[in-house]
Amino acid sequence: MIVQKLKRNVQDDIALAEKYYSILSDVNSLNLTTREIQLIAFTAVRGNITNANVREEFCTKHNTTNPTINNIISKLKKIGVFVKEKNMVKVNPSIVLDFSKDVLLAIKLQHEQAS
Repeated sequence: MIVQKLKRNVQDDIALAEKYYSILSDVNSLNLTTREIQLIAFTAVRGNITNANVREEFCTKHNTTNPTINNIISKLKKIGVFVKEKNMVKVNPSIVLDFSKDVLLAIKLQHEQAS
């Protein structure tokens, strides 16, 4: 087994979340775009992307539009990254962390076992 440690400092919770979801996308071959990762990270930190003020904040920060957000949400719901809970669109709780704290990831890539 090879062990490799990398340390990366980030500016804020959303930047940390973006790094985390970029890694998840790569490891799981999701091929998420930069904008999709930004929306996932923003939604995970803010709690949802349903509220109009939250959407407006994202659109302003990333110079995008509501129709673009709707298209991304549709795609992310289909692949299970976003879920709808009590009329709120959120990141699937199984992949949400507390990004106000440091994150330590352990990734184990192993060969398939022959049957």
